[in-house]
Amino acid sequence: MKKKMILPFTVLCAVPFIMVLGNSMLIPLLPAMRAEMNLTLFEVGLIITAFSVPAGIVIPIAGYFSDQFGRKVIIAPALITYGAGGLIAGTAALLLANPFIMIMVGRVIQGIGAGGTYQLAMALTGDIFQSSERAKALGILEAANGLGKVVSPITGAALGLVIWFAPFFAYGLLAIPIALAVWFLVKEPEQNKKQKAAKSQYFQELKNIFKEKGMSLAACFLAGAVVLFILFGVLSYISDILEQQYQIRGITSGLLIAIPVASMAITAYLSGLILQKKIGNVLKYITLGGLAILGVSMAAIAFVANIYILFIALVIMGIGTGSVLPAINTLITSAAETSERGIITCIYGSTRFFGVAMGPPAFGLVTEIGKLPLFLGASGLVLISIVIGFILINSKALLPPELLQGS
Repeated sequence: MKKKMILPFTVLCAVPFIMVLGNSMLIPLLPAMRAEMNLTLFEVGLIITAFSVPAGIVIPIAGYFSDQFGRKVIIAPALITYGAGGLIAGTAALLLANPFIMIMVGRVIQGIGAGGTYQLAMALTGDIFQSSERAKALGILEAANGLGKVVSPITGAALGLVIWFAPFFAYGLLAIPIALAVWFLVKEPEQNKKQKAAKSQYFQELKNIFKEKGMSLAACFLAGAVVLFILFGVLSYISDILEQQYQIRGITSGLLIAIPVASMAITAYLSGLILQKKIGNVLKYITLGGLAILGVSMAAIAFVANIYILFIALVIMGIGTGSVLPAINTLITSAAETSERGIITCIYGSTRFFGVAMGPPAFGLVTEIGKLPLFLGASGLVLISIVIGFILINSKALLPPELLQGS
């Protein structure tokens, strides 16, 4: 990476970092929110869902407009909206006796803002970096996302020592400076600024991409959604049992929740370095291998009671997740040219967010259906994803020739 690109790329990495705080920083505080607002486990899971569903809906729309008008013009206002939603939720918790509804409103606004952040940063990274350097850059970007997941539960737990709704105010304080940095420091490639194709031509080209690569892309989308569905579902489950079963709260809880996410972030970074050297069909098999590791960890957790063995399984879960995401990111961002990359990447982002949205409420049902069927079901879902990925993911269809050859 050229020296002049280090600062702008660092700013781009701050986008997924701040976006992931939107959910991960609240995970260790869900038990406190549940107690303060007298919520059920399912209801408190909706605080995550209220953020993720609007984001999932908005992401493809943001992707289309970014293809037409540029990435930065969408990313910067989206970050400000994201911060404003957090401030609304925090103010409601501060001033209202029964703030749950207004917190949900603030979370919806946050989610709308989040829809124009990480996936567009990923698309812009794909625009800026070419050839095998793209895999390394996307691996670092995913690692920044993972680092946010590592830091956020610790930060959330620390802020929760002040008061349970303090993290909501942190979103506004962080998002606005990052929005300004994106606007002033990141230089968008010239081709992004040129007049875009007419809508009819744009949608025809998009139709051709899905006609040629749709099945492979769908299998990639499914893999990304499944790993994040499981990750956030398991993290919310762990947050609850640490307090309910082991009486572990506060910073200690945040540190423990950060362990599997740290393994994910480290694996994502190392995976990006490996993929820089050789890509080709390796991407498909890294994806399938990572899914297999994830499936094994879910099956193990189903039968584990000892907390130490549980966290070994969670670290393995993080390794599997961190293997899958950079490989999938590279396949998807490489499947389209710059003019359509935004919408392709953002459709993928929608599936990721819907996975995140469904995870906590689904795993919140553990008290009703039981731990064993829940985690074995998750393992079965991963197995289905492996079979579909093995059959449908075609690296030759998704990757341009220069990436198939490696560096």
